[in-house]
Amino acid sequence: MMNAFGAPKRVFERGAGIHVWDADGNRYTDLLSGLAVTALGHAHAGVTAAITAQLDRLGHVSNFFASEPQIRLAERLAALTGDPDTRVFFTNSGTEANEAAFKLTRLTGRTQIVAMEGAFHGRTLGALAITHNPKYREPFAPLPGDITFVPYGDVDALRACVDDTVAAVVIEVVQGENGVVPAPAGFVAAAREITTAAGALLWIDEVQTGMGRCGEYLAHRVDGVTPDLVTLAKGLGNGFPIGACLASGPAAGLLQPGQHGTTFGGNPVAAAAGNAVLDALDGGVLDNARATGAWLRDAIAELGHPGIVEVRGRGMLLGVVLAAPNAAAVADAALDEGWIINAPRPDVLRLAPPLIATPDDLRGFVGALPGLLQRHG
Repeated sequence: MMNAFGAPKRVFERGAGIHVWDADGNRYTDLLSGLAVTALGHAHAGVTAAITAQLDRLGHVSNFFASEPQIRLAERLAALTGDPDTRVFFTNSGTEANEAAFKLTRLTGRTQIVAMEGAFHGRTLGALAITHNPKYREPFAPLPGDITFVPYGDVDALRACVDDTVAAVVIEVVQGENGVVPAPAGFVAAAREITTAAGALLWIDEVQTGMGRCGEYLAHRVDGVTPDLVTLAKGLGNGFPIGACLASGPAAGLLQPGQHGTTFGGNPVAAAAGNAVLDALDGGVLDNARATGAWLRDAIAELGHPGIVEVRGRGMLLGVVLAAPNAAAVADAALDEGWIINAPRPDVLRLAPPLIATPDDLRGFVGALPGLLQRHG
């Protein structure tokens, strides 16, 4: 394989629920869910059965045609937005969902996009153009232009740069790759008011935060807004590749035949996986995500460890902010002891356990954390 990811830390063979096993038979507790993907845990019976049954029946027909699972999933996702006129474009990943949304913004007749400092939206060129980190951007310049970055959560800065030349404002409700930073209270609602006044689109990237990760189907719904564009992926397929771009209001009618496409996006098997995930989320999983996420946040904070500054985030997406830039060493040590976490920032550990995890599943990690910090502080 190309050296895009560095040397693999482990070679995994199988998974079940919140655990995975490596090629040497060692068991690990997965507190990262494949970067917030396997929200229902590994080898989820309902998702596996849906994929297998659909592949036995109909696997692929191209987007010249539709399939029942595709139509049903589109209807269910559209209903989550609260706008009955929402339309869905299916993709294979989050960055592709963001590429579709980027192209939709160009169809407004405007070209400027306002994005947030600290934002991450993907690695393809359009998504990378609205990703803030220079380390990701600079090797691939020049990127698509007319992008302005403003401080995340700064309502005054956003208001000052959004006028009738702006096509869209793009926001993550929680910036995962920036160290699990939630938007300040009122920021998303203010962005809706500002974009509406300027005739611009509000685009919410829910690739990581959606599908229950923050305790809701769509994390932005707690802010009482309806965006024009919402992008989804990760937890939508529980490991089967699928993404979606949802467009509401006038934005739903922007894309016309021939302006965009995808070979595999929305194929019957991916759609069956998405439907199975939604079926499972209907069964109390969201309640568990909220309750267990709150328990985990409080349990880590109550350690009172001097190496921990704060615990932030929403639902089952938490960032443990450390007093020293030793997060990568702590994450590696945790892996050696059987806990899968990661370090999106030098001083932040990211926790994104499966939404099915319980406090009993997580107590061992909370107990192990002080020792990990002590040895690598």
